[in-house]
Amino acid sequence: MTSKDKEPTPRPLFLPNASGSPQAGGETYSGFGGAQLALHRIGEGRPVILLHGLFSSTEMNWIKFGTAAQLAAAGFECLMPDLRAHGASAAPHDPAAYPPDVLVRDLEALVAHLKLTDYDLVGFSLGSRTAARGVLAGLRPRRLVLAGMGLEGLAGWQKRNAFFRDVIDRFGTIRPGDPAYLSQQFMKTMRTDPVASRLLLGTMADTQPAALAAITMPTLILCGADDNDNGSADRLAEALPSASRATIPGTHMSSVTKPELGAALVEFLAG
Repeated sequence: MTSKDKEPTPRPLFLPNASGSPQAGGETYSGFGGAQLALHRIGEGRPVILLHGLFSSTEMNWIKFGTAAQLAAAGFECLMPDLRAHGASAAPHDPAAYPPDVLVRDLEALVAHLKLTDYDLVGFSLGSRTAARGVLAGLRPRRLVLAGMGLEGLAGWQKRNAFFRDVIDRFGTIRPGDPAYLSQQFMKTMRTDPVASRLLLGTMADTQPAALAAITMPTLILCGADDNDNGSADRLAEALPSASRATIPGTHMSSVTKPELGAALVEFLAG
């Protein structure tokens, strides 16, 4: 039987409505402030939480290109939330729904909801920022993967934050050739809510490199060969006590489409 033959069927996806609550048709859990957040599951076995990137979704980062199916075939249960203001999750416009590190609070709520005590944690880009800050806040996964992330993406986040705020503020007017154009087009593809996204960006702070010494579990720093969007993956690995490095093909955007992503996750998490 091939890995394709083993590919599980994901649970149905659904879309948020204008009130910031998901429409009927899928599993949810309550995040900070009672926000209803979508949860997608694939596979059975050892639990692994997978957190997607900024302006993306579970479907785009983990399901569409087969990464979750690879993990499921290797004996993992993939637990994949759509982050607040993303995918099928609530995207409220109330500023009170966006306190500092709200994504970490949502992650803590997910771990509590699932009653997880022994699990692995994987993030990509924004998901990596959330995973790292979740560990610093007290979460203790057995193994941690920070993909699509470098030291500057954690310690120098405010510079990236300013870039994305500019994309939102000029949304719909950015022309080809502008460095912000690809981000604008991706937001259009993903039907991103600009109001909710801008509020979410305001919840994220820099993480000082010295603080990363508290991330002591085995950690994989995994980046595309041509991905430097979030700075130096090598420097991030050097800042962590128990980190290893792996490189897969691709840029920041294309690396999630590669089968090597799933293969690298399986190799590290099954080790």
